[in-house]
Amino acid sequence: MHQSFGVVDMVRKLRPEERELWQRVADTATPMRLDTSVPLLPVLFSKAKKQRAILAPPKISAFTIGAKAPAKPVATHTSFISKPQPTMDAKSFGKLTRGKLQPEARLDLHGMTLSEAHPFLQNFILGSAQLKRRLVLVITGKGKSKPDNGPIPERHGVLRHNVPIWLRQAPLSNVILEVTPAHQRHGGGGALYVYLRRNR
Repeated sequence: MHQSFGVVDMVRKLRPEERELWQRVADTATPMRLDTSVPLLPVLFSKAKKQRAILAPPKISAFTIGAKAPAKPVATHTSFISKPQPTMDAKSFGKLTRGKLQPEARLDLHGMTLSEAHPFLQNFILGSAQLKRRLVLVITGKGKSKPDNGPIPERHGVLRHNVPIWLRQAPLSNVILEVTPAHQRHGGGGALYVYLRRNR
């Protein structure tokens, strides 16, 4: 025979001696009193206001159907190169950016892998500093766009991206005064001017 035990089945009434014991304990208890000196409601309201302010949705500016969204600036490799203020004197920097200064030597990194290009770049820059050259040209190439059919997107122009970073790191940064994209006559976006410190 099936027998079920529910919550109702488990509840039983207190026996007289249990009820008497409970009443003795209840008589010795002191009721809790709320401390009215603590301003509870204002605190709760202020927290609620702060939460509503945090959870408020961002404001959406007015728009019309067919209107174009404002364009956001796209980060390029020049963000690793350019500085707010050039470290070389303004006159020489102006000549440099206009392509008026002729590089004394050039390094072409076309077709090299990152592991090949890095030591070539270090030897070229440090060697040029020892030879007391002031301006050299490093050609990275603009990077060719290839069909990307893989699941992970592949960065194009890895040398164009990494070479400016290497030039900002030691030991090359110790001998370099300025790095800036080359003028169009010397390769434009696919090349860099590297202006070396005067060796004293």
